[in-house]
Amino acid sequence: MPDNDLSTDEPVLRLDRVGLSYGPKSDVLADVSLSLRPGSMTFLTGPSGSGKSTLLRLAYLALRPTAGRVSLFGVETNRLRRRDLAPLRRRIGVVFQEFRLLDHLSAYDNVALPLRITGRPEASYRQDVIDLLGWVGLGDRLEARPATLSGGEKQRVAIARAVVGKPDLLIADEPTGNVDEEMGERLYRLFRELNRRLRTTVLIATHDMALVRRAKNDVLRLAEGMVVRVPLDQREGQP
Repeated sequence: MPDNDLSTDEPVLRLDRVGLSYGPKSDVLADVSLSLRPGSMTFLTGPSGSGKSTLLRLAYLALRPTAGRVSLFGVETNRLRRRDLAPLRRRIGVVFQEFRLLDHLSAYDNVALPLRITGRPEASYRQDVIDLLGWVGLGDRLEARPATLSGGEKQRVAIARAVVGKPDLLIADEPTGNVDEEMGERLYRLFRELNRRLRTTVLIATHDMALVRRAKNDVLRLAEGMVVRVPLDQREGQP
């Protein structure tokens, strides 16, 4: 497959003074601004309850802001109709913290599902799905149902499903939270390979600061409803 066509300088994701609240005194996010350039890889950190998952939901269009603007691939999304959001969503891969696997499908079928929905013939992607499951260490669990998988194995299936379509933007919510350090490093290398080879823009929310420090990618910290960039020399001890 050819490299993703992201030759424009337009940010892949842009939030301009975005806020989200559920009432007059219940701000979840306040005045959040960020911009992800094409081909970048960024970690989003911050204490539990700071709103990282909410920010990601805004980024993949599961929520609309109550203030400010969200733009994806150069398109301002705030006033788009629901049906007009679908083409943008198809360019995004999402790794959910709670997996969201379909219990009646095998690991293979869960990963293949995004490609199957688009109408592609199975012969065109079967080997890709098998190879990807092998890469994340599940080559011998192709037919396993989610109920028979551990939490870490479910996470790896969820990651494979998110990346199998080679998305332009990959958003991951705590993707290494249910795996050991060795597998966490392996999964990070998968994200990095997609980022480097296909110029997939990657945004990862994580508490794994050891991984963040080793990776030396861009880091944003969310606290008290606002986002700040964290310089490399200030990352020790950050939650």
